[in-house]
Amino acid sequence: MRDVSIVGIGQTPVGEHWEKPLRILGMEAVRAALSDAGIERPEALYVGNMLSGQLSRQENVGALLADHAGLRGVEAIKVEAACGSGGAALRLAYLAVAGGSADIVMACGVEKMTEAPSAEITRALATAADAEYEADQGLSFVALNALLMRRYMHEYGYRKEDFWGFALNAHANAVNNPYAMFRRPLSQKALAEAKAIVEPVSLLDSSPVADGAAAVVLAPTEFARRHNLPAVRILGSAAATDAVALHDRRDPLVMSAVEVSVQRALAQAKVGVEDIDFVELHDAFSIMAALSLEASGFAPRGQGVRLAMEGEITLQGRIPICTMGGLKARGHPVGATGIYQAVEAALQLRGAAGANQLPGCRLGMIQNIGGSGAFAVTHVLERAF
Repeated sequence: MRDVSIVGIGQTPVGEHWEKPLRILGMEAVRAALSDAGIERPEALYVGNMLSGQLSRQENVGALLADHAGLRGVEAIKVEAACGSGGAALRLAYLAVAGGSADIVMACGVEKMTEAPSAEITRALATAADAEYEADQGLSFVALNALLMRRYMHEYGYRKEDFWGFALNAHANAVNNPYAMFRRPLSQKALAEAKAIVEPVSLLDSSPVADGAAAVVLAPTEFARRHNLPAVRILGSAAATDAVALHDRRDPLVMSAVEVSVQRALAQAKVGVEDIDFVELHDAFSIMAALSLEASGFAPRGQGVRLAMEGEITLQGRIPICTMGGLKARGHPVGATGIYQAVEAALQLRGAAGANQLPGCRLGMIQNIGGSGAFAVTHVLERAF
């Protein structure tokens, strides 16, 4: 296996892009990443997307994006793994370069969500759940996370306000991210007054529906060295699965797919969880952030929330998370989220994160989740040189 690095990054602002269709958003991110890398054309393009067929009535997104980005003729494939589609596209691009089937490969994530009616979006997102036993019984993704949060509170004795630190941290970090959807801090008063969606999950426990696209260029690290590119090495890459339905899992409060993917990625990288300087994790809901921290090994079971309560997840804390706002404040264009995480981690490791720069960081972890934990993909990244 060859050593692989991210050598180019690009992203569009996350938000409501009424004037830009799916193909234009993706094209802008692809061109930005190619320009950043100083490369005209990749050999392959993997496009993470979840909802194009349902919300944009458009499939064959790989070919569509290659065409509109001026890359007609390259291998281009859409990758779908629910909200983990972006991370899955990154893994496939990594494997293509590592395995030697191509030298220059792009991974892009793109999603267009905001023009559809909210009921249609809810139905579309629910297709990542078990259709027969969850979605057809009326369980939305908010409801599934509410079940997890309620059970967590019951098991460990927490209150709703104990989770507020996740949203406060995300919004504080998004203030300095020019690509974030919500560039304003939250107050405890706003959190206390936030409208309940499905008790105990409130509007401010939840990531927003959004449009956006992000892209990265991968190449052998030796190529980056020869061409003096700002390389970020992919030291570890792993994916794993669990049951799609919550009731089929060994324990709904243990995210087994996250645990397995993290262990495999760390083993490949030959580092321990204690070596990780920051994590871009999948904070689609506050409860998801807590469970991810526990499954990754940053906190014992039932103690993930305490990291937020005690300020350990902030830029100044022991294990900073969501350093540019995360899904909660940067926004969650679902199929693109995993690539936004890669771009943001690359900025940190390049030393280009501006006011949010973590001093001296060397190792970062990015983690993208599909469904309510049925799929997880984890990458360990390192500043190369």
